[in-house]
Amino acid sequence: MSQIIALTNQKGGVGKSTSAVNLAASLAGLDRRVLLVDLDPQGHASMGSGIDKHGLDKSVLDVLLGEATAAETIVRKLPVKYDVLPSNGDLTAAEVELMHAEQGESGLSTALASVFSQYDVVLIDCPPSLNMLTVNALAAAHGVLIPLQCEFYALEGLSALLDTVEQIKQSINPDLAVSGILRTMYDKRTSLTREVDKQLRDYFGDALLKTTIPRNVKVAEAPSHGLPVTQYARFSRGSQAYRVLAKELIRRLAL
Repeated sequence: MSQIIALTNQKGGVGKSTSAVNLAASLAGLDRRVLLVDLDPQGHASMGSGIDKHGLDKSVLDVLLGEATAAETIVRKLPVKYDVLPSNGDLTAAEVELMHAEQGESGLSTALASVFSQYDVVLIDCPPSLNMLTVNALAAAHGVLIPLQCEFYALEGLSALLDTVEQIKQSINPDLAVSGILRTMYDKRTSLTREVDKQLRDYFGDALLKTTIPRNVKVAEAPSHGLPVTQYARFSRGSQAYRVLAKELIRRLAL
């Protein structure tokens, strides 16, 4: 069954965009039809997919404001096997526009409705904040994938995010569910990682994905080449981990 999955965490630097890009590539490598929606004004998911965010004729901003359709804006000629609805810094302007729109929280959902049937999975890379763009993503999504590092502040931020997910579920999108919690930049050699890891397993149980994404220099290098790590260094530990993650999500979510 086709699904829309939002990758979100209001804390920056947790590997959210990196995970969105590499999960998209890994799912596409397993013959899934994938659309990656870059809903972050930083445009990192677009850049990591080989798109010049400064040279865009149209972006997700135009789609959200009703000035272009998703079909007109999706970029398909890529060095990767998935499609991208790209963004850049112009998307910052959408925040104010959406707040004053009559149905500002449903703009993305409406836009994706016309192309959703063409894909097995739509991944949305959210901004690192709980703003109207994130609300749009959660209103459109079936599930939420939460990347986080095993560090002290991650737990506090996770609690706030889960509260927001519950609020969206009660007020806008009753079908929204947590698809999984993904541990990124994982280093089991440190005592802090092991301690936070135990707390996550005790508290979240089956919501915690079995796959972990290790700290890996190839994962960090890949975006500068405009490629997912699965293409840049396909035999690296990071690349292998994202392929395992894709298989776990396919089983878990019946993608």
